[in-house]
Amino acid sequence: MFKKFYPYEYVESVFMIDFEKLYLKGYRALIFDIDNTLVHHGDDSTPEVDSLFQKVQAIGFKTLLLTDNDEARVQRFIKNIDTMYICRAGKPDTAGYKKAISMLGEEKKRIVCIGDQIFKDILGANQSGMASILVKFIRLETETKIGKRRYLEKLLLWFYRHNRSAVHRLGDIQKEKEN
Repeated sequence: MFKKFYPYEYVESVFMIDFEKLYLKGYRALIFDIDNTLVHHGDDSTPEVDSLFQKVQAIGFKTLLLTDNDEARVQRFIKNIDTMYICRAGKPDTAGYKKAISMLGEEKKRIVCIGDQIFKDILGANQSGMASILVKFIRLETETKIGKRRYLEKLLLWFYRHNRSAVHRLGDIQKEKEN
């Protein structure tokens, strides 16, 4: 019943993903969400994120940002990143994901979507037939409140962790320590 909401993997951050292992498993493209996945909501890219894109592209991955943000936000974010993008994607609607598949020129079975929201990023990827990785959303230490959906996500993650057929569907792709 809940499986459409379950990520293939759940990791602490994008920096905990072993992208070399993903590549060896046959994946060739990565779709990233921006806000609270790569950086805190509204922030510009960081040198670490810029370096991450250079690294995954050097491995051989094609990359694409799939976001509900507007063009101005994305242009500001990719100042030092060479990547394709889709703005105002309307996630979890599958239209944006289908457009991403077309732009990447890869079969959906060779694409992994990475995001921080179950009800947008993960649901959209799963409904589009792509593998998905949920990352713990980036939250500042000073932030004390989270949205109602985050509480529902916590409940779904409890069920996810207790469903052996749902967890670790991508295999061993998590690094030991964050770089």
